[in-house]
Amino acid sequence: METLEEKAETETSSERGGEEDNDFLGVGGMSRIERLVEWNVDVLSCLLEQIVGSQRGIASHIQTLSSVEKNIGVGGGTVLEEFTSIIPLKRFNSGELEQRGSCTTVDLGQEARSQLRNYISTVAGMYPDNAFHNFEHASHVTASVKKLLARIVLVGEGNGLVASTSSNGMELVDLAGHSYGITSDPLTQFAVVFSAIIHDVDHPGVPNTQLVKENTWCAQIYKKSIAEQKSVDIAWDMLMSDEYAALRACIYQTEDDLRRFRQLVVNTVLATDIVDKELHALRKARWETAFSNDVIDSTAEPFGDRVESEDRKATIVIEHLIQASDVSHTMQHWHIYKKWNERFFLECYRAYREGRADCDPSTNWYKGEIGFFDYYVIPLAKKLQSCGVFGVSSHEYLNYATANREEWVREGEALVRQYLAPFIEENARLAPPLDPSLEKCQK
Repeated sequence: METLEEKAETETSSERGGEEDNDFLGVGGMSRIERLVEWNVDVLSCLLEQIVGSQRGIASHIQTLSSVEKNIGVGGGTVLEEFTSIIPLKRFNSGELEQRGSCTTVDLGQEARSQLRNYISTVAGMYPDNAFHNFEHASHVTASVKKLLARIVLVGEGNGLVASTSSNGMELVDLAGHSYGITSDPLTQFAVVFSAIIHDVDHPGVPNTQLVKENTWCAQIYKKSIAEQKSVDIAWDMLMSDEYAALRACIYQTEDDLRRFRQLVVNTVLATDIVDKELHALRKARWETAFSNDVIDSTAEPFGDRVESEDRKATIVIEHLIQASDVSHTMQHWHIYKKWNERFFLECYRAYREGRADCDPSTNWYKGEIGFFDYYVIPLAKKLQSCGVFGVSSHEYLNYATANREEWVREGEALVRQYLAPFIEENARLAPPLDPSLEKCQK
């Protein structure tokens, strides 16, 4: 019998095309969304067990952080103002790594597990019934994040951020075998997966530019990256409520961990705003700073510079990881791409029919997709490959992206007509009958 994880993997890698995956419906008395909730709970539970194992226990004095929890992320500023270009990763000494508890022996406790399930279930309910930006999409993004984190491989020497007690003081030593320290710390992994789950909470079904045109209350507050900032605020405020205290005690034990968790969530969710030109240019410049002038022999750098260099790389790689996952359907099998492409078209076309878009998306959808592949998807896949972090997955993503572009060039125009067919038929049915007198004139 398949596990929930295997079911979710089937959901993200199925070759059945645009049809609904009915094996998620009504299995074991659970709805499709309920099963996706359980899968996400399983993924986060495993990471929480690793966090607790690394801490050798669950925090017993989480109340000492209550004042920090109440003040973090508040005070009149916006989420965007919290963004930072470098997130310092946590360092470990060899003794700490050796003494880490095994996650197989960790018990999160019934209260924490219940709170986690309640939290994810509530988050799922906060996703509107959009054709594309819904909880199923969030789960699809989460599956890609999970896959890429699992595929991170060793890149040369000195890529594990570990505190050493050698005569040279602290130095970068590869103990865990993880690139740039991203997966040395389970809290970092948890934060990125958590961000994937909540990144489109309460998505309005239209882009940020439309929210600005409509002058919505959230556009007045956030100005830029509107939907992304609102998602962070909604999900974070709920997590900080009293009913999730036991869950939070599993996530972090110290103020440093809490602040790092918050910063990772902020940076990761904001990275999903790929339309803002200013943010795109800034992210491109940060990538070039991190990788274009890479030092061949990192051990020749002063220790402080090496640490900052590793943190800079880790931060920007995490942001590109979530970006790739957010559009992972473009870098998967053709049938998966086609399924999600149609859903995104339907969401955009619905907005147009409701007067929330200026242009009919069908008029430029074919050419627009080619441009999206050429100027965003394929360059992004090449970046994943060039940073050397993700092993065979980066090659796989690039190959699928290239193949999907070629297939879209051949089949895209026909597919757009297929997407439009139900609306054309509906318009024909709803059209008023022709006046008999006009019919005579036409004859």
